[in-house]
Amino acid sequence: MDVVAALVDDQGTVRQWSGAAAELLDRSAEEVCGQPVTRLFADTERRGGSLPGPGATALLRHARGHGVAVRCRVLPLEGTGYRLLLAVPAARAEESEWGAALVRALLAQQRIGVVLRDTDLTVVRSNVGAGGPLPLTPGSDLTDVMEGSDAARAVAGLREVLETGTPLVNRAQHVRTLSEPAHEYSFSVTALRMTDRGGRPSGVTVLLTDATAQWRADRRLRLRHRAAVSIGHSLDVRRTAQSVADVLVPDFAEQVAVDLAERVLAGDEPTKAFGGGDPHLRRMAVRGADGWPAGLMRPGDTFPSLPDWPDARSLQAGRTVLADRAAIERLLGESPLRRLLIPDRGRCLAIAPLFARGLILGLIGAWRTDREEPFDEQDADLLTEIAAHAALSIDNARRYTREHRAAVTLQQRLLPAATTRTPAVEAVGRYLPAADGAEIGGDWFDVLPLPSLRVALAVGDVVGHGLHAAATMGRLRTAVQTLADLELPPDELLTRLDELVTRLDAETGPTEADTIGATCLVALYDPVTQQCTVASAGHPPPIVATPDGTTQPLPVRPGPPLGVGGLPFETTTVHLPPDSWLALYTDGLLSGRTEDVDAAVDRLALRIAELHGSASPLEEAGRALTAEQAAHPAADDTALLLARVRSLRPGGVAEWEFPADPATVADARAAAAGKLAEWGLAPLDFAVELIVSELVTNAVRYAGGPIGLRLIHADTVLFCEVSDPSNTQPRLRRASDNDEGGRGLFLVAQLSSRWGSRYRQSGKTIWAELEAPA
Repeated sequence: MDVVAALVDDQGTVRQWSGAAAELLDRSAEEVCGQPVTRLFADTERRGGSLPGPGATALLRHARGHGVAVRCRVLPLEGTGYRLLLAVPAARAEESEWGAALVRALLAQQRIGVVLRDTDLTVVRSNVGAGGPLPLTPGSDLTDVMEGSDAARAVAGLREVLETGTPLVNRAQHVRTLSEPAHEYSFSVTALRMTDRGGRPSGVTVLLTDATAQWRADRRLRLRHRAAVSIGHSLDVRRTAQSVADVLVPDFAEQVAVDLAERVLAGDEPTKAFGGGDPHLRRMAVRGADGWPAGLMRPGDTFPSLPDWPDARSLQAGRTVLADRAAIERLLGESPLRRLLIPDRGRCLAIAPLFARGLILGLIGAWRTDREEPFDEQDADLLTEIAAHAALSIDNARRYTREHRAAVTLQQRLLPAATTRTPAVEAVGRYLPAADGAEIGGDWFDVLPLPSLRVALAVGDVVGHGLHAAATMGRLRTAVQTLADLELPPDELLTRLDELVTRLDAETGPTEADTIGATCLVALYDPVTQQCTVASAGHPPPIVATPDGTTQPLPVRPGPPLGVGGLPFETTTVHLPPDSWLALYTDGLLSGRTEDVDAAVDRLALRIAELHGSASPLEEAGRALTAEQAAHPAADDTALLLARVRSLRPGGVAEWEFPADPATVADARAAAAGKLAEWGLAPLDFAVELIVSELVTNAVRYAGGPIGLRLIHADTVLFCEVSDPSNTQPRLRRASDNDEGGRGLFLVAQLSSRWGSRYRQSGKTIWAELEAPA
């Protein structure tokens, strides 16, 4: 409804009457014109002829008799006696006054930006002047004051408000200004659609609140959280350093480099430094928002010597240093270091020491190149916090590197040579630690040459990882070597080893009660008989591939793991033709398989069959069998021992059996001499005849018959064996001048390179080894 208007002459008579007045009071112009104006008022004080004063409230009489409250104003018309009476409904007048007061109040204050825009979103009125962070003067557009993508996002939001009427409440708006230098702000934006009296859109009112401080605080909080989540997941110092650089770019700085002390890379504590000079640092990680600039130090480069400067002492004391480009240039002067250390667009630098336990493990250097805002104390505190977290992670990685290096060294010293060749077997061993070297375990393998050309093959797996597992492995491997030298059969060897593990377990403290335990498998191969005897203590079965193309796991009945005690171990004996493959392994070679253990063993047997059928060299076959573990390390370490068995040359063994008769001694000597002549070993006649004579004589005298004599010749070694039914082991002693006996074994020991005895199922065998000419 429009303003009510009436033209009144100097006599107080209404001369003209507006349509709005007729609508408001339901009185036509014909009815009102010519009548005294005072008759229009319902309040009695107007009947005296006076009209309301400026801004006064009065009651106009409606045609139906009730009063209509209006706000009146009387305007005299110059040069005439007429007056113009204007009136609007009192409620509308009050609404307009409150609206005007609200607009004046908003435009007058400074903490909230108010921008009135028309339907084209052009600024009509604004209290955001030219001196503010976002100068929105009348007639300006958003693209005039902020970067294009930010302006497009803001315009899209305002356009939606204008079209739908749905208000925009507390929307975060990131702003990068077009001013030089550019700045970044964040505003909280509330936008409301304005309408005219008819409800048609007339523009948008925008309220802006500067939320830059909160935005920066939130960004720092998110950066802290990301650093806590991302840094420290690896026990590799290089990966940890790279994660630090990745976290800081681009939210904190555009270019970040992490330099570490050279000794830290080897797991040692860094050297202490004071002032300038050689910092003993090596660049480990870099990250740039737009790539790493050419010419700057790159990963792997050694940090050059630096001049002494006060801030160096601050860094060495563990404090973060802030500097602008000019200060760094003054420090370096015209030195070539400027090209290595200062980016072309670098504006300001923040350096935080990686400080842990009073040691400087390295430095974090962060350059801002695109943002004009220099680093402030809040940035310094944030970088110090992130550096402290990173320093603890790097120190943990350093300590792990030291322990890992010690464990690797220990295990390498404990394991045998990777390749072993004896007259009985050719063997290749492979060991792969768990998790790409992150976990050294207790898996081991061993090839043990025994007398009479026999060889023992062993593989084992100790519970746990780390130094204690490697140390336990070393003790068990030493025990296996000692027990094998006693020429015990595999089942008895495991029985003795089980007793040792039980004793070791009893010696450990309560906190290490679950760290002693192992599985083991021992195979004894005799090239003379081509028999292989196997016993297992909770270990996966060995796999045999024979020249006829048959490949299968041996049907070994496994005993309990070592340390259980009280249960027997059983042996399995099979015939292995020459050029057969025997594969002994730990369960790490089966880990990572989706199928069960039996299916995994069958799959491994199939792979061994393929390699054996293609006549692959043992070393290549070993690498092929462990290729999956090498490429994708499993949670457990892996040991593999792959052996190709050999046989003696035809005619390399001679055997005789004699009764327990003194005349047998001469027959045994003659038989041995004849065989030596046949083999072309005549230079050994004297020594062999004397050894045979002494050993057969002792057997006749103390053991009884039958007496067995066996000569084994292979390459450059000759074995002489005498067997008898007695279980009494011979003992070497020193005879006095008056003793009639006791010199036989002494002569045997002097004439041979080594000698010994072993039990058989019935009786014993005494053997002597001699070096034979090729």
